[in-house]
Amino acid sequence: MSTLALPPTIGQAGAGPATIDPAEVVARTSSRPSPSQAVAQTFSMAWRATKMMRRNPEQFFDVTIQPLLFTAMFAYVFGGAISGSVSDYLPLMIPGILAQTALITSMATGVQLRDDMEKGVFDRFKALPISRLAPLAGPMMADLIRYGVAATLTLASGIAMGYRPGGGVLGVLGGWLLTIVSGWSLAWVFTWIGTLARSAQAVQGMSMLIMFPLTFLSNAFVPAESLPGWLEAFVKVNPVSHVVTACRDLINDGAVTAQVGWALVGCVALVVIFAPLAVRSYARKM
Repeated sequence: MSTLALPPTIGQAGAGPATIDPAEVVARTSSRPSPSQAVAQTFSMAWRATKMMRRNPEQFFDVTIQPLLFTAMFAYVFGGAISGSVSDYLPLMIPGILAQTALITSMATGVQLRDDMEKGVFDRFKALPISRLAPLAGPMMADLIRYGVAATLTLASGIAMGYRPGGGVLGVLGGWLLTIVSGWSLAWVFTWIGTLARSAQAVQGMSMLIMFPLTFLSNAFVPAESLPGWLEAFVKVNPVSHVVTACRDLINDGAVTAQVGWALVGCVALVVIFAPLAVRSYARKM
Protein backbone atom coordinates (compact mmCIF):
# COMPACT_ATOMS: atom_id res chain seq x y z
CA MET A 1 0.00 0.00 0.00
CA SER A 2 1.30 3.46 -0.87
CA THR A 3 2.16 5.92 1.86
CA LEU A 4 2.09 9.68 2.22
CA ALA A 5 5.17 11.70 3.07
CA LEU A 6 4.31 14.38 5.59
CA PRO A 7 6.48 17.27 6.77
CA PRO A 8 7.84 17.13 10.32
CA THR A 9 5.31 18.17 12.93
CA ILE A 10 5.85 21.01 15.35
CA GLY A 11 8.44 19.98 17.89
CA GLN A 12 9.96 17.41 15.46
CA ALA A 13 11.95 19.77 13.27
CA GLY A 14 14.88 18.04 11.64
CA ALA A 15 13.43 14.61 12.30
CA GLY A 16 12.82 14.08 8.56
CA PRO A 17 9.53 13.41 6.78
CA ALA A 18 7.15 11.01 8.46
CA THR A 19 5.27 8.33 6.56
CA ILE A 20 1.81 7.22 7.57
CA ASP A 21 -0.81 5.07 6.00
CA PRO A 22 -3.65 7.02 4.26
CA ALA A 23 -6.11 4.65 5.90
CA GLU A 24 -4.75 5.73 9.27
CA VAL A 25 -5.46 9.37 8.40
CA VAL A 26 -9.06 8.55 7.52
CA ALA A 27 -9.53 6.46 10.65
CA ARG A 28 -7.99 9.11 12.87
CA THR A 29 -10.13 11.97 11.49
CA SER A 30 -13.38 10.01 11.31
CA SER A 31 -13.28 8.53 14.81
CA ARG A 32 -15.53 10.15 17.34
CA PRO A 33 -13.93 11.31 20.58
CA SER A 34 -15.41 10.22 23.87
CA PRO A 35 -17.40 12.73 25.95
CA SER A 36 -14.45 13.25 28.29
CA GLN A 37 -12.17 13.88 25.32
CA ALA A 38 -14.69 16.32 23.85
CA VAL A 39 -14.75 18.26 27.12
CA ALA A 40 -10.95 18.35 27.27
CA GLN A 41 -10.78 19.51 23.65
CA THR A 42 -13.33 22.23 24.34
CA PHE A 43 -11.22 23.55 27.20
CA SER A 44 -8.15 23.46 24.95
CA MET A 45 -9.99 25.56 22.37
CA ALA A 46 -11.11 27.94 25.13
CA TRP A 47 -7.50 28.33 26.25
CA ARG A 48 -6.47 29.03 22.65
CA ALA A 49 -9.14 31.72 22.35
CA THR A 50 -8.07 33.24 25.68
CA LYS A 51 -4.47 33.49 24.48
CA MET A 52 -5.70 35.18 21.29
CA MET A 53 -7.56 37.75 23.40
CA ARG A 54 -4.41 38.47 25.37
CA ARG A 55 -2.43 39.01 22.18
CA ASN A 56 -5.20 41.09 20.57
CA PRO A 57 -6.44 43.49 23.27
CA GLU A 58 -8.56 45.34 20.70
CA GLN A 59 -11.08 42.50 21.11
CA PHE A 60 -11.97 44.14 24.44
CA PHE A 61 -12.76 47.56 22.98
CA ASP A 62 -16.45 46.78 22.57
CA VAL A 63 -16.80 45.47 26.13
CA THR A 64 -14.82 48.27 27.78
CA ILE A 65 -15.74 51.45 25.92
CA GLN A 66 -19.29 50.56 24.89
CA PRO A 67 -20.78 50.03 28.40
CA LEU A 68 -19.30 53.32 29.62
CA LEU A 69 -20.47 55.21 26.53
CA PHE A 70 -23.99 53.79 26.44
CA THR A 71 -24.56 54.18 30.17
CA ALA A 72 -23.61 57.85 30.18
CA MET A 73 -25.32 58.64 26.88
CA PHE A 74 -28.69 57.04 27.66
CA ALA A 75 -28.74 58.33 31.23
CA TYR A 76 -28.13 61.99 30.40
CA VAL A 77 -30.12 62.05 27.14
CA PHE A 78 -33.25 60.19 28.28
CA GLY A 79 -33.12 60.38 32.08
CA GLY A 80 -34.88 63.72 32.49
CA ALA A 81 -37.44 63.07 29.74
CA ILE A 82 -38.50 59.61 30.91
CA SER A 83 -38.08 59.61 34.69
CA GLY A 84 -37.65 63.27 35.56
CA SER A 85 -33.99 62.96 36.59
CA VAL A 86 -30.92 60.87 35.92
CA SER A 87 -30.92 59.35 39.41
CA ASP A 88 -34.53 58.19 39.03
CA TYR A 89 -33.82 56.77 35.59
CA LEU A 90 -30.79 54.67 36.56
CA PRO A 91 -32.75 51.83 38.27
CA LEU A 92 -34.80 51.47 35.09
CA MET A 93 -31.91 51.87 32.67
CA ILE A 94 -28.98 49.93 34.15
CA PRO A 95 -30.61 46.48 33.79
CA GLY A 96 -31.57 47.47 30.24
CA ILE A 97 -27.97 48.42 29.44
CA LEU A 98 -26.86 45.07 30.87
CA ALA A 99 -29.18 43.19 28.50
CA GLN A 100 -28.16 45.34 25.55
CA THR A 101 -24.47 44.85 26.31
CA ALA A 102 -24.90 41.07 26.52
CA LEU A 103 -26.71 41.04 23.18
CA ILE A 104 -24.16 43.19 21.35
CA THR A 105 -21.20 41.35 22.88
CA SER A 106 -22.60 37.94 21.93
CA MET A 107 -23.14 39.20 18.38
CA ALA A 108 -19.35 39.47 17.96
CA THR A 109 -19.04 35.70 18.45
CA GLY A 110 -20.62 34.89 15.10
CA VAL A 111 -18.63 37.59 13.31
CA GLN A 112 -15.35 36.27 14.71
CA LEU A 113 -16.28 32.69 13.85
CA ARG A 114 -17.02 33.57 10.23
CA ASP A 115 -13.83 35.61 10.01
CA ASP A 116 -11.77 32.65 11.24
CA MET A 117 -13.48 30.36 8.74
CA GLU A 118 -12.66 32.77 5.91
CA LYS A 119 -9.01 32.86 6.95
CA GLY A 120 -8.80 29.09 6.86
CA VAL A 121 -8.27 28.62 10.58
CA PHE A 122 -10.97 25.97 10.77
CA ASP A 123 -9.48 24.10 7.82
CA ARG A 124 -6.71 23.03 10.19
CA PHE A 125 -9.25 21.40 12.44
CA LYS A 126 -10.54 19.17 9.64
CA ALA A 127 -7.55 16.84 9.87
CA LEU A 128 -7.66 16.66 13.65
CA PRO A 129 -9.57 13.91 15.51
CA ILE A 130 -11.47 16.40 17.65
CA SER A 131 -15.09 16.90 18.53
CA ARG A 132 -17.04 19.06 16.10
CA LEU A 133 -18.41 20.89 19.14
CA ALA A 134 -15.01 21.95 20.49
CA PRO A 135 -14.09 24.63 17.90
CA LEU A 136 -17.46 26.32 18.55
CA ALA A 137 -17.93 25.87 22.29
CA GLY A 138 -14.30 26.62 23.16
CA PRO A 139 -14.23 30.25 21.98
CA MET A 140 -17.67 30.77 23.50
CA MET A 141 -16.33 29.68 26.89
CA ALA A 142 -13.51 32.19 26.51
CA ASP A 143 -16.09 34.86 25.67
CA LEU A 144 -17.50 34.48 29.18
CA ILE A 145 -14.61 36.73 30.20
CA ARG A 146 -15.83 39.42 27.82
CA TYR A 147 -19.40 39.18 29.13
CA GLY A 148 -18.16 39.47 32.68
CA VAL A 149 -16.04 42.54 31.89
CA ALA A 150 -18.93 44.25 30.09
CA ALA A 151 -21.43 43.57 32.89
CA THR A 152 -18.98 44.69 35.57
CA LEU A 153 -18.18 47.98 33.82
CA THR A 154 -21.87 48.69 33.22
CA LEU A 155 -22.70 48.27 36.89
CA ALA A 156 -19.60 50.20 37.97
CA SER A 157 -20.38 53.14 35.69
CA GLY A 158 -23.96 53.23 36.97
CA ILE A 159 -22.78 53.25 40.59
CA ALA A 160 -20.31 56.03 39.74
CA MET A 161 -23.24 58.07 38.38
CA GLY A 162 -25.25 57.62 41.58
CA TYR A 163 -27.04 54.30 41.11
CA ARG A 164 -27.56 52.43 44.38
CA PRO A 165 -28.86 48.87 43.83
CA GLY A 166 -31.51 47.94 46.37
CA GLY A 167 -30.91 44.23 45.98
CA GLY A 168 -27.63 44.27 47.86
CA VAL A 169 -24.56 42.23 47.03
CA LEU A 170 -26.46 39.00 46.35
CA GLY A 171 -28.99 40.73 44.11
CA VAL A 172 -26.27 42.45 42.09
CA LEU A 173 -24.33 39.19 41.81
CA GLY A 174 -27.48 37.41 40.62
CA GLY A 175 -28.15 40.05 37.95
CA TRP A 176 -24.50 39.94 36.90
CA LEU A 177 -24.60 36.15 36.50
CA LEU A 178 -27.91 36.28 34.63
CA THR A 179 -26.40 38.77 32.18
CA ILE A 180 -23.46 36.45 31.49
CA VAL A 181 -25.72 33.41 31.06
CA SER A 182 -28.00 35.37 28.72
CA GLY A 183 -25.07 36.55 26.60
CA TRP A 184 -23.65 33.04 26.35
CA SER A 185 -26.97 31.51 25.31
CA LEU A 186 -27.64 34.26 22.75
CA ALA A 187 -24.18 33.68 21.30
CA TRP A 188 -25.34 30.29 20.02
CA VAL A 189 -27.84 32.07 17.77
CA PHE A 190 -25.10 34.23 16.24
CA THR A 191 -22.74 31.24 16.04
CA TRP A 192 -25.34 29.44 13.95
CA ILE A 193 -25.65 32.50 11.73
CA GLY A 194 -21.86 32.58 11.44
CA THR A 195 -21.83 29.04 10.02
CA LEU A 196 -24.51 29.95 7.45
CA ALA A 197 -23.39 33.35 6.16
CA ARG A 198 -20.80 33.72 3.42
CA SER A 199 -18.80 36.55 4.99
CA ALA A 200 -18.14 38.25 8.31
CA GLN A 201 -19.82 41.39 6.96
CA ALA A 202 -22.97 39.39 6.19
CA VAL A 203 -22.98 37.98 9.73
CA GLN A 204 -22.67 41.46 11.18
CA GLY A 205 -25.50 42.80 9.01
CA MET A 206 -27.83 39.91 9.85
CA SER A 207 -26.98 40.18 13.53
CA MET A 208 -27.73 43.90 13.60
CA LEU A 209 -31.15 43.22 12.10
CA ILE A 210 -31.80 40.90 15.06
CA MET A 211 -30.16 43.03 17.72
CA PHE A 212 -31.87 46.37 17.13
CA PRO A 213 -35.52 45.19 17.25
CA LEU A 214 -34.89 42.93 20.24
CA THR A 215 -33.11 45.69 22.17
CA PHE A 216 -35.06 48.83 21.37
CA LEU A 217 -38.49 47.18 21.05
CA SER A 218 -38.27 46.01 24.65
CA ASN A 219 -38.70 47.46 28.12
CA ALA A 220 -34.95 48.08 28.40
CA PHE A 221 -35.14 51.88 28.26
CA VAL A 222 -38.81 52.82 28.65
CA PRO A 223 -41.71 51.35 30.65
CA ALA A 224 -43.77 49.01 28.50
CA GLU A 225 -46.97 50.70 29.72
CA SER A 226 -45.99 53.93 27.97
CA LEU A 227 -46.00 52.30 24.53
CA PRO A 228 -48.92 51.88 22.09
CA GLY A 229 -51.01 48.78 22.67
CA TRP A 230 -49.76 46.80 19.68
CA LEU A 231 -46.14 47.58 20.55
CA GLU A 232 -46.66 46.82 24.22
CA ALA A 233 -47.95 43.37 23.26
CA PHE A 234 -44.72 42.67 21.35
CA VAL A 235 -42.57 44.05 24.16
CA LYS A 236 -44.18 41.70 26.67
CA VAL A 237 -43.28 38.60 24.60
CA ASN A 238 -39.82 39.88 23.65
CA PRO A 239 -37.25 37.57 25.35
CA VAL A 240 -35.00 40.55 26.04
CA SER A 241 -37.80 42.12 28.09
CA HIS A 242 -37.90 39.02 30.30
CA VAL A 243 -34.16 39.25 30.89
CA VAL A 244 -34.38 42.97 31.67
CA THR A 245 -37.27 42.48 34.09
CA ALA A 246 -35.46 39.61 35.79
CA CYS A 247 -32.32 41.74 36.19
CA ARG A 248 -34.40 44.56 37.69
CA ASP A 249 -36.03 42.20 40.16
CA LEU A 250 -32.66 40.88 41.24
CA ILE A 251 -30.57 44.07 41.26
CA ASN A 252 -33.16 46.58 42.43
CA ASP A 253 -35.18 44.41 44.83
CA GLY A 254 -33.08 41.32 45.50
CA ALA A 255 -36.11 39.21 44.62
CA VAL A 256 -36.01 35.89 42.77
CA THR A 257 -39.31 36.19 40.90
CA ALA A 258 -41.02 34.18 38.20
CA GLN A 259 -39.40 36.44 35.62
CA VAL A 260 -36.00 35.14 36.70
CA GLY A 261 -37.21 31.61 36.10
CA TRP A 262 -38.66 32.47 32.70
CA ALA A 263 -35.41 34.20 31.70
CA LEU A 264 -33.41 31.09 32.60
CA VAL A 265 -35.87 28.85 30.76
CA GLY A 266 -35.46 31.05 27.69
CA CYS A 267 -31.67 30.79 27.93
CA VAL A 268 -31.85 27.00 28.14
CA ALA A 269 -34.24 26.89 25.17
CA LEU A 270 -31.84 28.95 23.04
CA VAL A 271 -28.97 26.59 23.78
CA VAL A 272 -31.06 23.46 23.20
CA ILE A 273 -32.32 24.75 19.84
CA PHE A 274 -29.38 26.61 18.35
CA ALA A 275 -26.35 24.68 19.67
CA PRO A 276 -27.25 21.52 17.67
CA LEU A 277 -28.11 23.67 14.64
CA ALA A 278 -24.74 25.42 14.83
CA VAL A 279 -22.79 22.16 15.26
CA ARG A 280 -24.68 20.46 12.41
CA SER A 281 -24.16 23.43 10.09
CA TYR A 282 -20.48 23.62 11.01
CA ALA A 283 -19.97 19.87 10.51
CA ARG A 284 -21.62 20.10 7.10
CA LYS A 285 -18.98 22.57 6.00
CA MET A 286 -16.10 20.49 7.34
